[in-house]
Amino acid sequence: MVGTIISSINTPNLVAIIKLVAMYLNRLGFYDQELIDIYKHLLLPRLIEEKMLVLYKQGKVSKWFSGLGQEAISVGATLAMEPDEWIMPQHRNLGVFTTRHLPLHKLFIQWQGGKDGYSKGRERSFHFGSPDYHICGMISHLGATLSVADGVALAHQLKKQNKASLTFIGDGGTSEGDFHEALNVAAVWGLPVIFAIENNGYALSTTIKEQYRCEDLIDKAKGYGVESAYVDGNNVIQVYDAIKGVREACLRDGKPYLVEFKTFRMGGHEESSIDKNIPKELLEAWALKDPITNLEAFLVKEQALTESQIAQIRKEIKNYIDSEWAIADKPKGFVYSVSEEVNDVYAEKHSGKEDWPIIASETQLAGKPTTQTRFIDAIKQGLQQSLKKHPNLVLMGQDIGAYGGVFKVTEGLQAEFGKERVRDTPLCESAIVGAALGLSLEGYKSVVEMQFADFVSEGFSQIVNNLAKIHYRWGQKAEVVIRMPTGAGLGAGPFHSQSNEAWFTHVPGLKVVYPSSSFDAKGLLIAAINDPNPVLFFEHKALYRSISGNVPNEYYEVEIGKANLVNKGDDITIITYGAGVHWALEYQKLHPETSLNILDLRTLLPLDYTSISYAVEKTGRVLILHEDTLTGGIGGEIAAWIGEHCFAMLDAPVLRCASLETPVPFNSELEKQFLAKSRLHESITKLLSF
Repeated sequence: MVGTIISSINTPNLVAIIKLVAMYLNRLGFYDQELIDIYKHLLLPRLIEEKMLVLYKQGKVSKWFSGLGQEAISVGATLAMEPDEWIMPQHRNLGVFTTRHLPLHKLFIQWQGGKDGYSKGRERSFHFGSPDYHICGMISHLGATLSVADGVALAHQLKKQNKASLTFIGDGGTSEGDFHEALNVAAVWGLPVIFAIENNGYALSTTIKEQYRCEDLIDKAKGYGVESAYVDGNNVIQVYDAIKGVREACLRDGKPYLVEFKTFRMGGHEESSIDKNIPKELLEAWALKDPITNLEAFLVKEQALTESQIAQIRKEIKNYIDSEWAIADKPKGFVYSVSEEVNDVYAEKHSGKEDWPIIASETQLAGKPTTQTRFIDAIKQGLQQSLKKHPNLVLMGQDIGAYGGVFKVTEGLQAEFGKERVRDTPLCESAIVGAALGLSLEGYKSVVEMQFADFVSEGFSQIVNNLAKIHYRWGQKAEVVIRMPTGAGLGAGPFHSQSNEAWFTHVPGLKVVYPSSSFDAKGLLIAAINDPNPVLFFEHKALYRSISGNVPNEYYEVEIGKANLVNKGDDITIITYGAGVHWALEYQKLHPETSLNILDLRTLLPLDYTSISYAVEKTGRVLILHEDTLTGGIGGEIAAWIGEHCFAMLDAPVLRCASLETPVPFNSELEKQFLAKSRLHESITKLLSF
């Protein structure tokens, strides 16, 4: 405890402290009662922490990230924001949660991993959010919520609402790429975001001298054209006043602001990892700056409170904490439910009276007006009709505006729907995916275009850690579609031709869609946009202008998670998707002597195991064909499932036909050799020989 540290060193008495804080604190126009209210807000998280540290030592909580000595930042900043403005806290921001008045007993349950906490025992400490209190839960990948604050601010802009967002980051987190991307996007788009750096002297154990070379972290703002301010993070009155003024400036000027709070972490990164290398004199110096001790002395000096009144307030708050702990500490059995765990990974699609599009197959839409449509135009039509259907839909991506995207998929859409809804972005893949999640917090849908699927690696953590897990963690929808121009065949080389769909099929919470026809491209894209879960939508670049088909003019869905039998046959079942469907159909034309049963998966996560089972049973011989390389491709997972569930149906081993285990080469002849198509005949012949 800070108080213990103070008492263990040669601390001045209260009179001396009063003299010290006379220069340090001033009222800034606050009345006595306002100062007392601020004090109570400041004291509550401190006393909760003292309780938690006792409980930690008793083994009643497993982990605690202490913010002792830093409470003034969380409390002052939260008080300065409006209650319905989003805040993105970090590990040491207990004061955000208490100042927003989240029920304390439920917080205690959360910290114990209880079923009735905010994340049903699925997350620890502060890794949760609450839409009701406009708090967005952090993830352990530092900086990931900075761009979410961008997205929230963008949503307020689009709604013409005069609101800002506030996001915290530690000094260590400012070294992360997400910090720089989020600042850049906020600056370019003029978003009212307050970026608050808690510079507490250390990351985990890495000192600031090992983190950066600029004199102050606010110096980093200059490169992005962002205004900045330095604030004493241990002075709650100054924190409140500064954030209040910064918020007004953000809204008035339509731009972000970077604020650096200088403070100190009086404990370790967590209570089980206290850094014994912190110099004693440093602890002593910062103990004298303790925000609570100094505020108490100031209140006495200003005659706002007496020492006995302070003691009474402390007693009342401690009693409140103890009573809330008593509620949380009642023994309760944790009822485990496998079905509940699995079902909570994905958000359910709204089933109300909204005018949803028809869920259709080609036969169901027979007789409807259709147009012969190229694959690329079917995707564009799906985007266009969705933009008309959903006024809350935003498209984002590099060069997708007036330029129309590198493949011209979005050509003309900005002219039709405006720059606000069809947005060119900086080259900040991670920040744009994070911003898409921020839009979701405020009820928006978004479609993000990766210029090439290969570039998704720059936004990987946002997708697999933030988007994918958020509904399971705290019930928040992430209505984000990421368009992924993918695949080889165009001589684009190893950085523009990868088939990386299998990177994402291992991630619960994502859906992975991969159409092979114009009909499916439009219907599946519309379904993806209507889905309340994050969807990776793969579009094979070689199909954009090489194939076409009859596409209904109306707005329709093709159901996600349903495979499609594109060719009935008796000799061999080929399970495939994307360009592989066309390779198999072409082979069937050239080899009519072999009857191929061709199943187009269409969705890779979740897989349609029912259709796979029927297809296996039909022929007893199965070849899994995909453009991805062999090792780690989704073909291995499907083969394993068939071996486990359909073994009795098989007349031969399940074979896989995949591309070479090399990067995708540039030379066209090397590329042909690389692709699985070049080994398709060999694979079919081998399978028939069993």
